[in-house]
Amino acid sequence: MTISPVRLVLFVLLVGLLAWVGFDLVADQRDDARRERDSAQVEVKGLREAARISGEMLAARDEIDLQRTQELTNERNQNDGLRRDVDDGRKRLRLAATCSTTKPTKTGSGGVADAETAELTADARSDYFTLRDQLALSRQMILGLQDHVRRICLR
Repeated sequence: MTISPVRLVLFVLLVGLLAWVGFDLVADQRDDARRERDSAQVEVKGLREAARISGEMLAARDEIDLQRTQELTNERNQNDGLRRDVDDGRKRLRLAATCSTTKPTKTGSGGVADAETAELTADARSDYFTLRDQLALSRQMILGLQDHVRRICLR
């Protein structure tokens, strides 16, 4: 059995065409895979950079928090020391106040017989120290937020 030369040429052309189509298909798949790989590498670089920046921002936030917490602790310790000193009588809370008489005196001299330096009552004293604690907390919160905006948000 012999194959005619025309059939042989057609067979060779058909096999060559199929090989060329197969090669083209594989080459397209290879090019698509390379593009996907390159895209993934760019995305990985971006994610690594974002993770690095996030880490720096978290470290800065933690540093701000540590600093402000330490300052708040120091202020509260000072306030507690002052409270103990006032309670023990080593220090006094004085007010800038004037005392006037509500009844006119017959002698004409204005004054109060038991006049002393104006001082807070015991209830007002505890409120005073509570307000000092709250003021210290508010101050540190505001300063911490300002630091956060300056060092992290405006970065």
